[in-house]
Amino acid sequence: MSLHGDALDSLRGWSAPTSEQDVVRRRYVAHLEARPDAMTRECRPDHLTASTLVLSADHTHVLLTLHAKARRWFQFGGHCEPGDTTLAGAALREATEESGLADLVLDPVPVQLSEHAVPFCGSGPGGPVHHLDVRFVTVAPADAHHEVSDESLAVGWWPIDALPDPDPDLVELVALGLARVA
Repeated sequence: MSLHGDALDSLRGWSAPTSEQDVVRRRYVAHLEARPDAMTRECRPDHLTASTLVLSADHTHVLLTLHAKARRWFQFGGHCEPGDTTLAGAALREATEESGLADLVLDPVPVQLSEHAVPFCGSGPGGPVHHLDVRFVTVAPADAHHEVSDESLAVGWWPIDALPDPDPDLVELVALGLARVA
Protein backbone atom coordinates (compact mmCIF):
# COMPACT_ATOMS: atom_id res chain seq x y z
CA MET A 1 0.00 0.00 0.00
CA SER A 2 1.19 3.53 -0.72
CA LEU A 3 1.59 6.32 1.82
CA HIS A 4 -1.42 8.02 0.24
CA GLY A 5 -3.48 4.82 0.59
CA ASP A 6 -2.38 4.36 4.19
CA ALA A 7 -3.36 7.94 5.04
CA LEU A 8 -6.75 7.57 3.37
CA ASP A 9 -7.47 4.26 5.12
CA SER A 10 -6.25 5.57 8.48
CA LEU A 11 -8.36 8.71 8.36
CA ARG A 12 -11.47 7.04 6.93
CA GLY A 13 -11.40 4.59 9.83
CA TRP A 14 -10.36 7.02 12.57
CA SER A 15 -12.85 7.66 15.37
CA ALA A 16 -12.40 11.35 16.06
CA PRO A 17 -12.48 12.31 19.76
CA THR A 18 -14.78 15.31 19.18
CA SER A 19 -17.33 16.47 16.62
CA GLU A 20 -14.96 19.32 15.68
CA GLN A 21 -12.19 16.82 15.00
CA ASP A 22 -14.58 14.77 12.86
CA VAL A 23 -15.25 17.82 10.66
CA VAL A 24 -11.49 18.17 10.16
CA ARG A 25 -11.19 14.40 9.48
CA ARG A 26 -13.80 14.64 6.72
CA ARG A 27 -11.93 17.57 5.17
CA TYR A 28 -8.66 15.59 5.16
CA VAL A 29 -10.38 12.57 3.60
CA ALA A 30 -11.95 14.74 0.88
CA HIS A 31 -8.55 16.31 0.17
CA LEU A 32 -6.90 12.89 -0.10
CA GLU A 33 -9.68 11.66 -2.39
CA ALA A 34 -9.28 14.69 -4.66
CA ARG A 35 -5.48 14.94 -4.69
CA PRO A 36 -3.19 11.97 -5.40
CA ASP A 37 -0.26 14.27 -4.46
CA ALA A 38 -1.79 15.26 -1.08
CA MET A 39 1.09 13.66 0.83
CA THR A 40 3.78 15.76 -0.87
CA ARG A 41 4.94 19.28 -0.10
CA GLU A 42 4.41 20.06 -3.79
CA CYS A 43 0.65 19.79 -3.27
CA ARG A 44 -0.36 23.42 -2.91
CA PRO A 45 -1.80 25.12 -1.06
CA ASP A 46 -2.62 22.18 1.26
CA HIS A 47 -0.72 18.98 2.03
CA LEU A 48 -0.66 16.42 4.82
CA THR A 49 2.11 16.36 7.40
CA ALA A 50 2.76 14.07 10.36
CA SER A 51 3.84 14.88 13.90
CA THR A 52 4.36 13.31 17.30
CA LEU A 53 3.77 14.47 20.84
CA VAL A 54 6.46 12.95 23.09
CA LEU A 55 5.31 12.41 26.69
CA SER A 56 7.63 11.65 29.58
CA ALA A 57 7.53 8.14 31.05
CA ASP A 58 5.56 9.45 34.05
CA HIS A 59 3.18 11.50 31.82
CA THR A 60 3.99 14.78 33.62
CA HIS A 61 6.08 16.47 30.90
CA VAL A 62 6.16 16.86 27.12
CA LEU A 63 9.28 17.13 25.00
CA LEU A 64 8.98 20.07 22.59
CA THR A 65 11.16 21.67 19.96
CA LEU A 66 11.76 25.37 19.48
CA HIS A 67 11.28 25.43 15.72
CA ALA A 68 14.05 27.35 13.95
CA LYS A 69 11.83 28.91 11.28
CA ALA A 70 8.67 29.52 13.31
CA ARG A 71 10.51 30.50 16.50
CA ARG A 72 7.80 28.77 18.55
CA TRP A 73 7.61 25.60 20.64
CA PHE A 74 5.90 22.65 18.94
CA GLN A 75 5.66 18.88 18.98
CA PHE A 76 8.04 17.15 16.57
CA GLY A 77 6.91 16.74 12.98
CA GLY A 78 7.01 17.78 9.40
CA HIS A 79 6.64 16.75 5.80
CA CYS A 80 6.28 13.20 4.62
CA GLU A 81 9.25 11.94 2.62
CA PRO A 82 9.39 9.62 -0.43
CA GLY A 83 10.60 6.68 1.72
CA ASP A 84 7.67 6.91 4.15
CA THR A 85 5.09 4.15 3.76
CA THR A 86 2.69 5.07 6.59
CA LEU A 87 1.57 8.25 8.31
CA ALA A 88 2.57 6.80 11.67
CA GLY A 89 5.98 5.89 10.25
CA ALA A 90 6.47 9.44 8.97
CA ALA A 91 5.54 10.84 12.39
CA LEU A 92 7.95 8.46 14.14
CA ARG A 93 10.76 9.30 11.70
CA GLU A 94 10.25 13.03 12.30
CA ALA A 95 10.19 12.59 16.10
CA THR A 96 13.35 10.47 16.04
CA GLU A 97 15.24 12.84 13.71
CA GLU A 98 14.25 16.00 15.56
CA SER A 99 14.55 14.74 19.15
CA GLY A 100 17.51 12.36 18.92
CA LEU A 101 15.46 9.75 20.81
CA ALA A 102 16.07 6.37 19.20
CA ASP A 103 13.82 4.04 21.23
CA LEU A 104 10.41 5.62 20.68
CA VAL A 105 7.40 3.36 20.14
CA LEU A 106 4.59 5.27 18.49
CA ASP A 107 0.92 4.62 19.10
CA PRO A 108 -0.25 4.12 15.47
CA VAL A 109 -3.68 5.72 16.08
CA PRO A 110 -3.82 9.49 15.47
CA VAL A 111 -4.81 11.62 18.47
CA GLN A 112 -5.49 14.96 16.78
CA LEU A 113 -5.80 16.63 13.39
CA SER A 114 -4.75 20.26 13.00
CA GLU A 115 -5.06 22.41 9.92
CA HIS A 116 -2.94 25.55 10.06
CA ALA A 117 -1.30 28.11 7.79
CA VAL A 118 2.48 27.92 7.55
CA PRO A 119 3.75 31.34 6.44
CA PHE A 120 7.41 30.29 6.30
CA CYS A 121 6.58 27.65 3.65
CA GLY A 122 5.65 30.42 1.20
CA SER A 123 2.49 30.79 -0.81
CA GLY A 124 1.25 29.97 -4.25
CA PRO A 125 -1.72 30.26 -6.57
CA GLY A 126 -4.12 29.10 -3.84
CA GLY A 127 -2.73 31.40 -1.16
CA PRO A 128 -0.55 30.52 1.83
CA VAL A 129 0.48 26.92 2.42
CA HIS A 130 -1.60 24.96 4.93
CA HIS A 131 -0.37 21.89 6.74
CA LEU A 132 -3.03 19.28 7.32
CA ASP A 133 -1.21 17.77 10.27
CA VAL A 134 -1.96 14.27 11.58
CA ARG A 135 -0.71 14.01 15.14
CA PHE A 136 0.34 10.92 17.08
CA VAL A 137 1.64 10.28 20.60
CA THR A 138 4.51 8.32 22.11
CA VAL A 139 5.92 7.89 25.59
CA ALA A 140 9.68 8.30 25.97
CA PRO A 141 11.70 5.83 28.03
CA ALA A 142 12.47 7.04 31.56
CA ASP A 143 16.19 7.41 30.75
CA ALA A 144 15.67 9.22 27.43
CA HIS A 145 18.33 11.76 26.42
CA HIS A 146 17.31 14.19 23.70
CA GLU A 147 19.40 16.20 21.24
CA VAL A 148 18.86 19.36 19.21
CA SER A 149 18.56 18.86 15.44
CA ASP A 150 19.37 21.30 12.64
CA GLU A 151 15.67 22.18 12.45
CA SER A 152 15.51 23.33 16.08
CA LEU A 153 16.90 26.12 18.18
CA ALA A 154 16.30 24.09 21.35
CA VAL A 155 14.61 20.93 22.61
CA GLY A 156 13.30 20.65 26.14
CA TRP A 157 10.94 19.02 28.59
CA TRP A 158 7.97 21.13 29.72
CA PRO A 159 5.47 20.40 32.51
CA ILE A 160 2.11 19.58 30.96
CA ASP A 161 0.49 22.34 33.02
CA ALA A 162 3.14 24.99 32.14
CA LEU A 163 3.55 24.79 28.36
CA PRO A 164 5.47 27.59 26.62
CA ASP A 165 3.21 29.76 24.46
CA PRO A 166 0.21 27.58 25.41
CA ASP A 167 -1.59 27.68 22.07
CA PRO A 168 -5.07 26.09 22.45
CA ASP A 169 -4.17 23.55 19.73
CA LEU A 170 -1.12 22.34 21.69
CA VAL A 171 -3.08 22.28 24.95
CA GLU A 172 -5.73 20.12 23.27
CA LEU A 173 -3.04 17.85 21.77
CA VAL A 174 -1.54 17.27 25.21
CA ALA A 175 -4.94 16.47 26.71
CA LEU A 176 -5.82 14.09 23.88
CA GLY A 177 -2.39 12.46 24.03
CA LEU A 178 -2.67 11.89 27.77
CA ALA A 179 -6.16 10.43 27.34
CA ARG A 180 -4.86 8.09 24.63
CA VAL A 181 -2.00 6.69 26.72
CA ALA A 182 -3.97 6.54 30.00
